[in-house]
Amino acid sequence: MSLRGTAGLGERSPEGQAPALARRLSELLSSGGDSLCLPWDRFSAWLHCLCVVGFDLELGQTVEVLYPEHAKLTDKEKSNICYLSFPDSNSGCLGDTQFCFRFRQSSGRKASLHCLLDEFETDSPLYLKKDPACYYGYVYFRQVRDKTLKRGYFQKSLVMISKLPYVAFFHTVLKQIAPEYFEKNEPCLEAACYDIDRWPSPSPGKTLSLPIMGVVMKVRIPTRLDKPGTTQVVEVTQQTDALISITLPTVHEVDLFRCFYPVFFHIQMLWELVLLGEPIVVMAPSPSESSETVLALISCIFPLKYCSDFRPYFTIHDTEFKEYTTRTQAPPSIILGVTNPFFAKTLQHWPHIIRIGDVKLAGEIPKQVKVKKLKNLKTLDSKPGVYSSYKSFLNRDEEIIKQLQKGVQQKRPSEAQNAILRRYFLELTQSFIIPLERYVASLMPLQKTISPWKSPPQLRPFIQDEFIKTLEKTGPQLTSRIKADWIGLYRHFLKSLNFDGWFRTRRKEMTQKLEALHLEALCDEDLLDWVQKHTEVEAVDLVLKLKSKLVQAKREHLPVKLSTLETLQAHIHTIILALPEDLQGILRKTGAA
Repeated sequence: MSLRGTAGLGERSPEGQAPALARRLSELLSSGGDSLCLPWDRFSAWLHCLCVVGFDLELGQTVEVLYPEHAKLTDKEKSNICYLSFPDSNSGCLGDTQFCFRFRQSSGRKASLHCLLDEFETDSPLYLKKDPACYYGYVYFRQVRDKTLKRGYFQKSLVMISKLPYVAFFHTVLKQIAPEYFEKNEPCLEAACYDIDRWPSPSPGKTLSLPIMGVVMKVRIPTRLDKPGTTQVVEVTQQTDALISITLPTVHEVDLFRCFYPVFFHIQMLWELVLLGEPIVVMAPSPSESSETVLALISCIFPLKYCSDFRPYFTIHDTEFKEYTTRTQAPPSIILGVTNPFFAKTLQHWPHIIRIGDVKLAGEIPKQVKVKKLKNLKTLDSKPGVYSSYKSFLNRDEEIIKQLQKGVQQKRPSEAQNAILRRYFLELTQSFIIPLERYVASLMPLQKTISPWKSPPQLRPFIQDEFIKTLEKTGPQLTSRIKADWIGLYRHFLKSLNFDGWFRTRRKEMTQKLEALHLEALCDEDLLDWVQKHTEVEAVDLVLKLKSKLVQAKREHLPVKLSTLETLQAHIHTIILALPEDLQGILRKTGAA
């Protein structure tokens, strides 16, 4: 990182940068814990950059400000950010609007490897890991009348670009920064970035206190060990409560009930479509409703990670527009959120379209409507509903519909309705995944087959028909009250990207478990006794293999106890000492663990 890149924020002269840099370095070196961090390292653990997008009468949307100034964005990425940071003109978003988008990282660029972020990745739930191929854009857009401007309107967006899918968190951060920025301009952004660069890393399982613009946000990043469906209460301590202004119950969740309210008679069908990775278009009146609905869709199958592509807000200017609207091939596995009426025509050949009207939770119960035929969708002004010819595998669950309807009639708080719906989706997903988990666990070799003197045994292959046969006795009917063609649903799911992503992860975890068990078996052996019965060449070969195992365990974060690694290191040391001095020197230098 160059001195210019690490120095100040924004466009400041080298003379002005030096004292600030020296002061910042002094802070970091005296902070303990993360004292090896350079300026911007902590910032980079949360954000790639922060930018301001404005409207120029001659150039259109442009990136006016970029923090930090050394942040790299290709021309293609800047173009995507510019177009995605403004609502379509037809949206008529007066005042302040918040939404999010997602776009591809340009090919040929190395994935961002933040020294702080990566060490915590193994503890994150799958659905909250940083995105290796895409960026998220979190937008705070303001449009107000201004007669002093030629266009008659002030239009500007403050945008946070990040690899992290923390939508609720970043929207809250923007609410603290953006209004003040629109009043005071750049000095405010510099102060905000300075605050963020003092934040601790986004460590899963820890309650973090994050200062921003004079307030302190208290958040907890979930871990993969959290029980699904539970929200860990953020602990409030008396010593610091006076400083805490905002406590966030979640960093990533959206209000499912509010998003699905216009189409809640079809929630089971939507769950199926997302589970199977079907191509879906969400047509909404504004980017905020578009992006929230898309995020609600991908989250309805949690804790299963949605592995296909998704774009919470997509425009006709997007660099992938032609790729997704072509009629020469079947639509890809993706969920698109759109607001431009033009899409009603260009995406009419897509198999599943969700039309969302203006979301109102005024106590009215949406009229029960059948799934509509796609041919009836002529314009974006068509009535709200689901347009598809899909035939569901699940029978309608009248109980959840009645429960939600009763909540609307009784004016049950939206938070309670959201909790009911989230719990329903969780139980449905778990009922579906448990038989798969049970079958995949049976592919694991028995522990007694693991020998320290042989390579770890391989997992048995996943055989579809073999799995299907297990459903008769151990299928979802054991845990779900819903009647369904479960076998038909599983056969389709096994062809999906969601299954592929889930199984790859499970196979990797199980393979690592086998490696860990193999390490434990090695540690339990009397290796010195083995060495004394074999040749020097074989002893050297063993040392090199043990060192390689040790490096692998640390690199891949294998699920082994620290004591196991220490025992293995001690074995290596003992074996080396038993060898001639000339070999000892060579082995200590070779592949140092």
